[in-house]
Amino acid sequence: MTQEMSESQRTLRLIQYPHPTLRYKAKPVRKVDFELFTFIREMFDLMYEHNGIGLAANQVDLPYRLFVINLTADPSERGEELVFINPEIVRRSGSEEAEEGCLSLPDVRAMVRRSKEVQIVAYTPSGDEINWRLSGLLARAFQHELDHLNGVLFVDHLSPSESLSVRPILQDLEKEYAEALSKGQARPLEDVMARLKELEVART
Repeated sequence: MTQEMSESQRTLRLIQYPHPTLRYKAKPVRKVDFELFTFIREMFDLMYEHNGIGLAANQVDLPYRLFVINLTADPSERGEELVFINPEIVRRSGSEEAEEGCLSLPDVRAMVRRSKEVQIVAYTPSGDEINWRLSGLLARAFQHELDHLNGVLFVDHLSPSESLSVRPILQDLEKEYAEALSKGQARPLEDVMARLKELEVART
């Protein structure tokens, strides 16, 4: 992959709740080309800038089923970078609870129950099949990012009491987005959907 890009060179940006693309069910990747490799590099760079360990295509306003993970969150650890294209979970076992956050939901952290182990299938950018059994933080990160591709946010998994505790932060984000729409600083829903459809067609 290419070297890290400067902010001015990037075509992608991190979007935040309640941007509608975060609720959009991503479509399978059917074409891997230079543009897709560029998107992946930009996703890693944005993830590192925001001190994250994972980032899904929905979070950068793309409608594709892919996400990136680096559990070290360290841009110098390129050997730990993982790219999952068209990922699926084929088997789950056990459950455990742990705290999660999300780059698209700044300042929101809460306890989320997820499967303890998952058997997954996905593809690398070079077309190699990944068939792994995941546990620990990688299993949790994979489930979190796969949720994004299905339009699901980690706050959707919270208990009623946890949901109530984070509601004020979500309301503030909703207010900010509404204000951006009213000032023409954010795209109306119909424009967002039209753009996503165009991007899908371009990669079929």
